[in-house]
Amino acid sequence: MAEDHGSSRHMSASQKELGDEDARVVRVGDAARTNDERLDFAGNAVRTAKYSPLTFLPRNLFEQFHRLAYVYFLAIAVLNQLPQLAVFGRGASVMPLAFVLAVTAVKDAYEDWRRHRSDRAENGRLAAVLDPSLSPAQFVPTEWKHVRVGDVVRIVSDESLPADMVLLATSEPTGVAYVQTLNLDGESNLKTRYAKQETLTTPPERLAGAAVVRCERPNRNIYGFQANLELEWETHRRIPLGPSNIVLRGCELKNTAWAVGVVVYAGRETKAMLNNAGAPRKRSRLETRMNRETLFLSAILVVLCSLVATLSGVWLRTHEAELELAQFFHKKDYLKRDRDDGGFENYNYYGIAAQIVFIFLMAVIVFQIMIPISLYISMELVRLGQAYFMIRDARLFDESSNTRFQCRALNINEDLGQVKCIFSDKTGTLTQNKMEFRCASVDGVDYSDIARQRPAAEGDRVWAPKISVNTEPELVKLIREGGDTEEGRQTREFFLALATCNTIVPMITDGPDPKKKVIDYQGESPDEQALVSAAAAYGFVLVERTSGHIVIDVLGEKQRYDVLGLHEFDSDRKRMSVIIGCPDKSVKLFVKGADSSMFGVIDKAINSDVVQGTEKHLHSYSSLGLRTLVIGMRELSQEEFQEWQMAYEKASTALLGRGNLLRGVAADIERNLRLLGASGIEDKLQDGVPEAIEKLRQAGIKVWVLTGDKQETAISIGYSCKLLTRDMVQIVINSRSRDSCRKSLDDAIAMVNKYQSFSADPQLKVPLALIIDGNSLVYIIDTDWEEKLFEIAIACDVVLCCRVAPLQKAGIVDLIKKRTSDMTLAIGDGANDVSMIQMADVGIGISGQEGRQAVMASDFAMGQFRFLVPLLLVHGHWNYQRMAYMILYNFYRNATFVFVLFWYVLYTGFTLTTAITEWSSVLYSVIYTAVPTIVVAILDKDLGRRTLLKYPQLYGPGQRNENYNLRLFIFIMMDSVWQSVACFFIPYLAYRKSIIGSSSLGDLWTLSVVILVNIHLAMDVIRWNWITHAAIWGSIVATWICVMIIDSVPTLPGFWAIYKVMGTGLFWALLLAVTVVGMIPHFAAKAFSEYFIPSDIQIAREMEKSQETHDATHPEVQMSSVSRA
Repeated sequence: MAEDHGSSRHMSASQKELGDEDARVVRVGDAARTNDERLDFAGNAVRTAKYSPLTFLPRNLFEQFHRLAYVYFLAIAVLNQLPQLAVFGRGASVMPLAFVLAVTAVKDAYEDWRRHRSDRAENGRLAAVLDPSLSPAQFVPTEWKHVRVGDVVRIVSDESLPADMVLLATSEPTGVAYVQTLNLDGESNLKTRYAKQETLTTPPERLAGAAVVRCERPNRNIYGFQANLELEWETHRRIPLGPSNIVLRGCELKNTAWAVGVVVYAGRETKAMLNNAGAPRKRSRLETRMNRETLFLSAILVVLCSLVATLSGVWLRTHEAELELAQFFHKKDYLKRDRDDGGFENYNYYGIAAQIVFIFLMAVIVFQIMIPISLYISMELVRLGQAYFMIRDARLFDESSNTRFQCRALNINEDLGQVKCIFSDKTGTLTQNKMEFRCASVDGVDYSDIARQRPAAEGDRVWAPKISVNTEPELVKLIREGGDTEEGRQTREFFLALATCNTIVPMITDGPDPKKKVIDYQGESPDEQALVSAAAAYGFVLVERTSGHIVIDVLGEKQRYDVLGLHEFDSDRKRMSVIIGCPDKSVKLFVKGADSSMFGVIDKAINSDVVQGTEKHLHSYSSLGLRTLVIGMRELSQEEFQEWQMAYEKASTALLGRGNLLRGVAADIERNLRLLGASGIEDKLQDGVPEAIEKLRQAGIKVWVLTGDKQETAISIGYSCKLLTRDMVQIVINSRSRDSCRKSLDDAIAMVNKYQSFSADPQLKVPLALIIDGNSLVYIIDTDWEEKLFEIAIACDVVLCCRVAPLQKAGIVDLIKKRTSDMTLAIGDGANDVSMIQMADVGIGISGQEGRQAVMASDFAMGQFRFLVPLLLVHGHWNYQRMAYMILYNFYRNATFVFVLFWYVLYTGFTLTTAITEWSSVLYSVIYTAVPTIVVAILDKDLGRRTLLKYPQLYGPGQRNENYNLRLFIFIMMDSVWQSVACFFIPYLAYRKSIIGSSSLGDLWTLSVVILVNIHLAMDVIRWNWITHAAIWGSIVATWICVMIIDSVPTLPGFWAIYKVMGTGLFWALLLAVTVVGMIPHFAAKAFSEYFIPSDIQIAREMEKSQETHDATHPEVQMSSVSRA
């Protein structure tokens, strides 16, 4: 009996019978009984919003305070509320933290408001739901949020599905429905889904209450579904349901007038909602290293506070008798009546030990901005700006697929500038994944002479496949004139296998010629599309497919074949098979798969010469870079078929464990096959791949290719894309046993040591390439020889892994991550690349022919492999350089201000009073100096795009952490100390005998620091534009205005202070003197570096300046070696 050809796809795990308590029981058309109060089935209302008006404030604050720095500033604000520790006004002390929290909260609130609006629109859409209580039963419009599990829903063409539903009937007599899953997985090609024949002709109102679906619990696998259908009038039979019988929420019905289904998963339990988690969160390497410097700043803060507290203790011990007269100190017995409320505030002196603790905590409050509170939000804004420019880059737009670059993980933009190792899939990533049938070996005869191939003769053919395939004249002649010869039968069986052993669905449309019908073969596998198109070109045209049969036009004669069962491809078996009932009542098994799995089930005794010849041809095809498949078959006796059918039905009706059971059934039947032949399919390289790999290697990036193809195919593609070169020494590990694998590893290590000893000079280094297969990796992992493999791989310039499984790909990435500090990047386009993409530091998905799973799991997504070059060498370089500079600048900027406060504390008896107003202290890092560094970090470019692409070696500084390291941190700390000394002592010495008030002096210090740090920033800007000018000079003007406004408030301590000194010439002279003296070391260091020890970046920059100035070709510049430490 015909069974659903999709029921075995992507299944997993073994299980008991369907009546198990783990099964979900859905009563068709009876939502009330289905949603019994004892059951916890979700309603269909969706909620993507995170907050409600009631929970927004507490929940948002809770999430924000997961950042340790915010907890630190909260603790500071709380300490300042204590009377004994109050340094700033209570409102002023809270203001910086409140500002940062408020900005983030507003952003989060806006995003959540948009989600609420989207949820309301989604939940308010209408669907036609069957109401059995009406007489007669009718479909009534119902809002999506009121749809329940068990409801029968009717969808018309171009409508979206409100929930996950099992199909019961469609407008097509065959029960087929076409759906587009664009909103679910991004794939635009149509998918076929089927209603079971048992429900297809039954009215929905009759099914209501008379049918029960038992299915697995909700899960995220959009490609798998396991269930059974029980009908009241078929009590002794369970009908298996699989992935081809379910349509998912978010899909659209296409090319089908209507479809009826029963809801099995609703709302948050639908597969679309369960997959709505987004990409995994990763943390950038630069941000991780930033924590080290933050700890150093914390240590500096503790040292400063400890020093102030200790010296304060010494001062108190010396002047203890004078405390009753000294201002700003606690008294031994002092009560001060508060005139406002009549209460008392106690400022008692608690002894030296207690006072030292108080002074320490007060110093922490005064020096709190040593840890830059605005840094985190600045980094978020900068990353947002960088992402905007990456997304808008026209050079990252793929016209062929109309896809724009996607930035799915904003927090690792800068990691793109530090990549040292790229792990790439081959098919669909380096190649186009657009397969073309090129040649075949049939019955041991090679038909691969491309020069002899001709376009398929159309003649009076009725069918015109959309994909044209060139044919081999001898093969065409053999099919048409071979008669009953052995060669003729074998050839026809070969192409019949290509036409039947697949899951392709033909879409027939009218063509320009009214006498011909155009066939578009729809399928999820480009290989299958190519093979079915090849069969059509040779006269075996697939024209119809239903859940139970297929129709093939064989040399002009339509023939119907019953699909009795289908075992789809899986990564364990590496093959697929179909059992068909032929017009002559015979039952045949056709199998196709990888040679590594097929030759193990081929009966080599049948025709050993054919087997040997085919193996030779396969090697030849692989050497040409072609993808190969082996095709076999055998005719089944009635006893074999009935035995298989019983096992197949039992396995396909298991709710859990169906996948393992079906694999076992397939293994039992897929044996003793007769070899029909093999196919060679060409998968052309994407445009620009060889040039891209060459650029990446010049940039010092190692490229590893991990593929499931044969070794010969992978090597051929390696040469084509310039991954392998003729001067490379190839180290091949291709073992069939544990002992041979160990010997291969030892030999490889000896070879590596040999060539390394020969080439001590980097210029004479012999390039090495490691080529290893999946079997060898299994032995290596099982026997803990990973260290040996690592030793070999790290010494090689190129690594090519063949016949690897998805988890092996992730294991290889993990091998490098665990043993090196190298930044890793993984790029792929298919579901088998997901684990590798998620394992790497940076994961990139290619929007290709194999669905969107790789994109959905990635951090970034794009259309072509060649886009890696501008992404890494240009945007990656810019992002890393700018973010590194911004972090160091924030440390320097805040440290300079803190050191000025520190010098003042030392000269005022450690009282922790400050001349700089409390409002200037809290506004310094969030208002006075925040905008310029953000603007520069988004817009500045140390080098132009053309230069970075012309000299890939300029990518090296990011790999070597030249823009952010401990040496630079120490340097900027020394610079901040010097500038604070200039900023404090020049005005102090000028006014030391003056009667000027401390507030006026504090305003001068505030303006001096702001001008100084902005001039420092301006000296480092490379490319100016009006926005940068406005940000930097506008920051100084804004600070001036703020200081004047603060000093205009009569109730504040510094009332009118700035106006008392601003009119004097000395004030302006001091501002100039502070700026000049403070910038001398920074200017000298930049000049010395650029003129005496220029870096590659500085050399390239001077070259750019020269080209811009002279508008002429500049002589080639010799770049430094990328391997320089």
